[in-house]
Amino acid sequence: MSRRFFSPSRTFIIATTTATLLLAGCATMPTAPRVPLTGDALIDGNAQLAAALPKDKVLWEYRVAATALRRGLFEEAREKLDNALAQAAANYGNVNSEAAKSRRMFRKESDKPFVGEPYERAMASYYRGIVYWSVGEPDNARALMRSAQLLDSDTQDKTYAGDYVLFDYLDGYASEKLGGDGSDALARARASAKAQGRATPPDYDRKANVMLFVEYGRGPRKYAGGEYSEQLRFITEQSRARSAILEVAGQTVRLPAYDDINFQATSRGGRVMDYVLGNKAVFKGTTNTVGDVALVGAAVSASNIQRYDGSYNKDAANVALGLAAVGILSKIASSATTPEADTRAWDNLPQYLSFAALRLAPGTYPATLTFLDVNGAPIPFNGRRDITITVPAPNPAIGAAPEDTVIFLSELPN
Repeated sequence: MSRRFFSPSRTFIIATTTATLLLAGCATMPTAPRVPLTGDALIDGNAQLAAALPKDKVLWEYRVAATALRRGLFEEAREKLDNALAQAAANYGNVNSEAAKSRRMFRKESDKPFVGEPYERAMASYYRGIVYWSVGEPDNARALMRSAQLLDSDTQDKTYAGDYVLFDYLDGYASEKLGGDGSDALARARASAKAQGRATPPDYDRKANVMLFVEYGRGPRKYAGGEYSEQLRFITEQSRARSAILEVAGQTVRLPAYDDINFQATSRGGRVMDYVLGNKAVFKGTTNTVGDVALVGAAVSASNIQRYDGSYNKDAANVALGLAAVGILSKIASSATTPEADTRAWDNLPQYLSFAALRLAPGTYPATLTFLDVNGAPIPFNGRRDITITVPAPNPAIGAAPEDTVIFLSELPN
């Protein structure tokens, strides 16, 4: 009786076909067109946003929103943040088909729609809350501060609660402004400040009518580490500015660093986190090892193709070809697996967040903002900013004082 065996041509057809099917899922993603740069961060950011691939739209909206805020363009910041928060929420909720595709083994993490790490999503809500406050909606501002704190929490096993100082503090302040009781939120803010060794935020002043939001230093940058670049890690550089003071109308307002975004990026509830895309890394290592073993087995079997009597050993030939096919396919699968961490980053975030509330009568006030180093000395070279604060008069049509005047100031370039 003749024995059935795979011919070499049939074996390699199977191997080639399977390899083609495997690699079909990891086709090269399209790239965004190059955008000529002008040197103006807002113009260039909007141009990059217009040209960006759908998966990168949220990232560019985040970046443009931060720049717009620093220029006092609150309406543009609102538009970008509303779009970004809506898209990020949809993608994070896994209702986007591209997000589902990205979870396949042969798609890069950076191919999925960008939603950002917890600190990035929290900062988007924080900025949107500031914009709400600027248009006289402290209730919506409070909702966004609560959302920001929740986004920083460990939403999987609830082990680590959000520990931003300002998010809780502003939550309570908005409640006070609305005639409620913000004491619980104030207590949480002070507890977080104490745990992190930060300045204690002051009592609420319901009659304060100028809300001053200040940021300084540069936030974290991302890079990939590990054998397969599967670990998301951060580069954090200590800001020269450690605090600030505002001098206006005979008042000296201290602006300590209540929150540190570098700390928040690299920790959860005070515990240092190590971001690892483990499943993909394990798969890559396993398939690579299987490929090595199979190819060695193929070589051993191939050495037995010719018997000692000189006759051809068809079984050994088939085994050798089969193992070679398995080895080749495993190597292909290993090389096609992409465990690299997603290092796309909201790269124009600050390191430190600060806040102060003060009382000013209607009018226009020259003011000076000075950033201070670790010793409390002014930062040389651009450490002092001369600004103007305008507090509008009451609206005679309604006979009431206007909403709070919101001032947003940043050490970062705009």
